[in-house]
Amino acid sequence: MSEFVTSSAPADVVRRQYLASAAGDLAALRATLAPDVEWTEMAGFPLAGTYRTPDGVTAGVMEQLAKEWDGWTAHDDTYVVDGENVVVLARYTATRKATHKAINVRVAHHFVVRGGLIVRFEQFVDTALVREAMAG
Repeated sequence: MSEFVTSSAPADVVRRQYLASAAGDLAALRATLAPDVEWTEMAGFPLAGTYRTPDGVTAGVMEQLAKEWDGWTAHDDTYVVDGENVVVLARYTATRKATHKAINVRVAHHFVVRGGLIVRFEQFVDTALVREAMAG
């Protein structure tokens, strides 16, 4: 396990990010992100936009999701790696606090990892399913 914790292999860095996110460990999540990271949430997603810096990503995305959703988790299952590019097929599960509606939606994430840190992230998700859970 110690080799995994220190590995700079792109898939290992991305996997550490998912594990930190699932555990709610924002410090560990920030440790996987480059200082100049660009993190893009898809147009149509509630937090759509591009966030920069590790603090900007966790404050603008993870902390906001925790405020509005119970149990927001990205379950990573399939990794496709090509050099510094890592595409992950995953699933979001959560329950919207305001509506008590649950989501279970497939997503794809594209990461670019350089020097053992995530420098770019782009999310692809069925935003209609997420917004449906948000509707009163």
